[in-house]
Amino acid sequence: MAINKTKWGALACGLCCALCVALYLASVRGEVDAARAEALERYGGDQVEVCVAKRDLAAGEVVDASAVVTKMWVADLLPDTAVTDSSQIIGKRLGSNVIKGEVLCSRRTEVSDSELAVPAGMAAISVPARPVQAVGGSVEPGMEVDVYATGPVSTTKLVGGALVLATSAASESGATAEWVTLAVEPERVQEVVAAAQNLELYFALPALGGSTPSDGSTGEGVRDSAPQGQEAAEPSASAEASLEGPAAETPPASGQPAAPENGAMGEGANL
Repeated sequence: MAINKTKWGALACGLCCALCVALYLASVRGEVDAARAEALERYGGDQVEVCVAKRDLAAGEVVDASAVVTKMWVADLLPDTAVTDSSQIIGKRLGSNVIKGEVLCSRRTEVSDSELAVPAGMAAISVPARPVQAVGGSVEPGMEVDVYATGPVSTTKLVGGALVLATSAASESGATAEWVTLAVEPERVQEVVAAAQNLELYFALPALGGSTPSDGSTGEGVRDSAPQGQEAAEPSASAEASLEGPAAETPPASGQPAAPENGAMGEGANL
């Protein structure tokens, strides 16, 4: 009898506990429903079934069916590009991170504007660049720079007119340039990588319209102009002399007759 009483007592306690848990869950659900009703009353009563991330999703990941769940959402609280049909998002590649429970938007699958646009026939390569090496950090995407490799012994022009595709300063707001991405010929990539590992790279911004030739052609032009000017001056002096007429004859020395003109000496000899 005592054992039966113990069993009945334990069963009664279990039923009481289950009833308490059920009442607690009912009260919690009632609070949730009340909060939802208040939100619906405040923000509008329309609800829409939308796609929500079932887990954290990383940028570049392709969304599959296991990562999507549908839930009812207040229409007025949804973003403009919220996905309402799972077929609109499944199989798409994400362009940014999505956290668990976030409403999936078609904008998340759009290609970021920061994606590199590598010119045809070129290769993109990133090299380290401190601000002092990148013209004080003023190198920006779209510029064309000359790249110099310098070492303990010599400095060499590595690449001329390389297009800047991106910089760390442009990627991170307020950051200084720590790397620069350039567009170079594919056959030059190995050379640039070797130079970046063993030497220091400096970036020069040529003047608008092209840089001054390094072979000294401008200096040669200046040196050649002086002889040309002198040659031009000499004919001018001759021309002035011809305009003035025949040059004055040098007077004969004292005691000597002047030389006869127009063949007079020849006639005197015949006489």
